[in-house]
Formats: sequence, structure tokens, C-alpha cells
Amino acid sequence: MEHFGNKDILKHHKTGFLSSRKCPAEVVLKSYEWAKRQRAEGNCVVCGNHSQIEKDVFNILMKGVQPLILVLPRGLKKRWDKSWLENIDKNRLLIISPFSKDITRVSREKAIQKNKTILNLSDNIVAGHKSPNGQLDKLLASLKFEYV
Repeated sequence: MEHFGNKDILKHHKTGFLSSRKCPAEVVLKSYEWAKRQRAEGNCVVCGNHSQIEKDVFNILMKGVQPLILVLPRGLKKRWDKSWLENIDKNRLLIISPFSKDITRVSREKAIQKNKTILNLSDNIVAGHKSPNGQLDKLLASLKFEYV
């Protein structure tokens, strides 16, 4: 596993956020409200930024000052978004990849591995939405989690 940023963030209590790519509009709104609450309460969240809902939740969380962990469905990048670098400099962001740097393309299998990494890093799990019989439904089948 590769990382970039403040590894001490792993010592915090961490809530993992997962969601199926396609979800109803009301779930999207609930996810945004959930992310705003986590940001306001200073809670550490572990999430991805592959699907649109993940990107939106991550961007909401990035506007705060709480610790945050981003898990990538590919290897670590060579170039980073300026705001990501600023938050790494502030010691509030840790970026993790379960893949080597030479893995640059995202696939279904890599997205599943990203989700498994989020589950392994998190103390508790929150799901925005899980499509019936989808990959996330299968991953969460035997786990305790709550919805947004």
C-alpha cells in the first residue's frame, strides 16, 4: 500500500463512506448533508473520489479542517491538485492507494479493491446507497453499516 500525506491520521476514529455510482436524487442530497455534518463535527472520513457522489462528498469534506483520508482506485499520481497539496501541507489529508504507482487506469476490479481498502481502514461504515445485487451490496452483505 502506497501513501502520500499525514499517516498519523490513521490514529483517528475513522468513518468510511461508500456509495453505488447510481443513486436516487434524495440519497445524493442526504449524502451532501451527511458530509456537511461530518465536516462541522470534525470527524475523520475515509472515502474515494471515483464516482460523482464520492467526488462531491470528498469536495464538501475538503472545505473543512478535519482529518480526511482519500483512497484511490489506481496508483498514486505524479501530479496533484493544488488544494490537495495545500491540505497535505496542513497535515489534514492522507492519500492512500492499494496499488503501485505504475497502475494508472481504473477498472471495476480496482474500484472493488479501493472499496475493500476503505472498509479495512474504517472503524465504522456509512453508505449513501447500494444498488441491489451490485458490487457494493455484495461487499457490505456481512458487515454492519448505516445509511446516510
